[in-house]
Amino acid sequence: MICSAAMCLAQCEKAPPQLGKAPVNKVVAAMTLEEKASLTVGEGISLSFLMQIGALTSDDVENKSEAYQAQATMVKKTADLVSGAAGATHMVSRLGINTMVLADGPAGLRINPTREDDANTYYCTAFPVATLLASTWDTDLVSKVGEAIGNEVLENGVDFLLAPALNLHRNPLCGRNFEYYSEDPLVTGKITAAMVKGVQSQGVGATIKHFAANNTETNRMALDTCVSERALRELYLEGFRIAVEDAQPWAVMSSYNKINGTYASESHDLLTKVLRNDWGFKGVVMSDWSGGSDPVAQMKAGNDLLMPGNSTQAEAIIAAVKADKLNEKILDQNIQRILNVQLKTPGFKGYKYSNKPALKEHAELARKAGVEGMVLLKNSNKALPLAEGVKKIAVFGNTSYNIITGGTGSGDVNEAYSVSLVDGLKNAGYTVNEELLGMYSEYIDEETKKLPKTTMFELPKTIEEMDVSSVASKMAGKSDCAIITLGRNSGEGNDRSSGKGDFCLADAEEKMIKTVASAFHKSGKKCVVILNIGGVIETASWKDIPDAILLAWQAGQETGNCIADVISGKVNPSGKLASTFPLKYDDVPSSGNFPGVVLEKGARDSAESQVSAAPGPPPSSPSEIVYREGIYVGYRYYDSFNVAPSYEFGYGLSYTRFEYSNINVGADTSQKLALTVDVTNTGDTTGREVVQLYIAAPSEKMQKPEKELKGFAKTRLLAPGETETITFQIPSRSLASFDTASSSWIAEAGRYRLLVGSSSRDIRKETYFDMVNEIVVKADSRALAPARDIDELKRN
Repeated sequence: MICSAAMCLAQCEKAPPQLGKAPVNKVVAAMTLEEKASLTVGEGISLSFLMQIGALTSDDVENKSEAYQAQATMVKKTADLVSGAAGATHMVSRLGINTMVLADGPAGLRINPTREDDANTYYCTAFPVATLLASTWDTDLVSKVGEAIGNEVLENGVDFLLAPALNLHRNPLCGRNFEYYSEDPLVTGKITAAMVKGVQSQGVGATIKHFAANNTETNRMALDTCVSERALRELYLEGFRIAVEDAQPWAVMSSYNKINGTYASESHDLLTKVLRNDWGFKGVVMSDWSGGSDPVAQMKAGNDLLMPGNSTQAEAIIAAVKADKLNEKILDQNIQRILNVQLKTPGFKGYKYSNKPALKEHAELARKAGVEGMVLLKNSNKALPLAEGVKKIAVFGNTSYNIITGGTGSGDVNEAYSVSLVDGLKNAGYTVNEELLGMYSEYIDEETKKLPKTTMFELPKTIEEMDVSSVASKMAGKSDCAIITLGRNSGEGNDRSSGKGDFCLADAEEKMIKTVASAFHKSGKKCVVILNIGGVIETASWKDIPDAILLAWQAGQETGNCIADVISGKVNPSGKLASTFPLKYDDVPSSGNFPGVVLEKGARDSAESQVSAAPGPPPSSPSEIVYREGIYVGYRYYDSFNVAPSYEFGYGLSYTRFEYSNINVGADTSQKLALTVDVTNTGDTTGREVVQLYIAAPSEKMQKPEKELKGFAKTRLLAPGETETITFQIPSRSLASFDTASSSWIAEAGRYRLLVGSSSRDIRKETYFDMVNEIVVKADSRALAPARDIDELKRN
């Protein structure tokens, strides 16, 4: 009888609720405190990842060294679900909660190509870097790139892509600018939204990052960004707002830095007031890897998921709940957001991934995207496209042979191949000078052997350009033209230098350009420079020397073919700059306060206890950076204060010409303000034009930039003589500026000038309208106020 009663009780006991079958709140209610804490903390760092970044060596693993033992203790699962993925979440199998896999990928999915005890390879497509994609100004194309990346995420068993990244190009020396889109928040927001929509169309999650004001890599783990509320709202948060409201990404990643004294991942103002309350974000907020210092503060702020996670964080959360220092309802809310997103993931739905994405088709798309974002900076006497009789080419520069497909760090991709410039030229039917090729191959091989090995977070060392003084004239006699490639690379954890060999040309590079151009010009032949770079460099001191300059950026695995497509004339370049190229570094409005300063001893001591140790670059020193330029970033500064750039924002040449006509402003069918303008191809080559709308707003109440970009569109491919009518809708938000006193967006009364052009300084047509009364467009939360006044006036 006793046994029978026990069996009856067991049968009558209710089974625990299962995620996907029971309401999420019921599943959360059934969780133990320990399960809740584990779900808000990731599984830890895989040993393979630690080896990639140099934190462990193969000897450590083989010999079970102390370093290995310490890391292995922290890691709960040493076997990767997807080899090379950046992290994963915990499983609670009794409640039907499975693991979610997260992987890097601003320019394509980053996973390991090889796996233990597996002879197969698992490559992904290296797409163009973000600076190139932004230079396309083509949201439809970027969305297609997103779809392709999303497909590779899906078919490789990953649930979340840790991309796109969208911090502003506040300063050209930021080491991760290649991962970011632009100096302008509208371009940034619209391109990001297009990427998110494309990725998530495949049923996987996109993670926009790094939220927010993460514009510096130096001391990134302990840097306090001091910035005014207005500059935050109008510039550094605006791109994120557009992406959230237009595309609703599944996740947002909080940044490493502090904002006005509080870590981003611990800021209730940022993650709850602004992101959720003001913008209506519904997804998950996760920390950057080991970001922040206080897991309890992160939970309270609304940072739902701590990545990559460790047991100490979970223990701190449990202890805080038991001590009534963390309301368990806050923890429950964070978990509900995690589970609501997990319900959408392919892993939860049981998707049978193939490990075989459409790499061939994606390579073709990468090539198309690459050519659309290349920017023709100079083209004297129609040096490009190369004339029909130009077949023999002398190729100079180390990077012509060792092309740079993308940046380093978590923005890198393990692709199956990459096409160098030399290979691209050969593929296009050109003959490359074999004697010069042999000289470079021997030189590069010998010099490369001398370089030290680097880890994932160390920028690869470069070799000096070969001295070609003795062979330049000889090559000019044997070739039809010269091509010189200049390369630059950068990556996570380090900022660039304003000196020679980085922002400025190295002496050997300057000498090479002068020597080669002189030799070929004496022979009546052209010299073309290719810029294979991820971010802005100085061009003013040497741009008059070559006949043409093509900004090729880093176009991914098809870079060489893309360059050949443009210089041969197969594709008419239509890229435009999404960031300004200054005459000199000192002209950059933030040049005087980048990358920040290490705090004095007293402040440093009080801050050091808050610095968390993250994998990767050396530990950070508590530092501060003050955004004294306020809202005057990029063209907003150069155009407002008449500082001449080398190449302005929105600039880019074409092999054809475009004329603008018939500008009109009025109400469209929805009774919203709209502007139309006709764009006509008046040249003799088919091409596309990027049309830009700027607005100069009245500034009686608030100081404002001379003009701001408020719309852009790229025409279809227009044949000679063909016209397209471009329409811009102008919502009231486009007219408004952020008024700190009222914490609201205000459109002042007065005259609004509407400027349509081909760049910020090439305005082709202008019209206006008058606003009789001031409009309060939207009131936002009071949040993120700095502890002291930040000077927003122009620099002396």
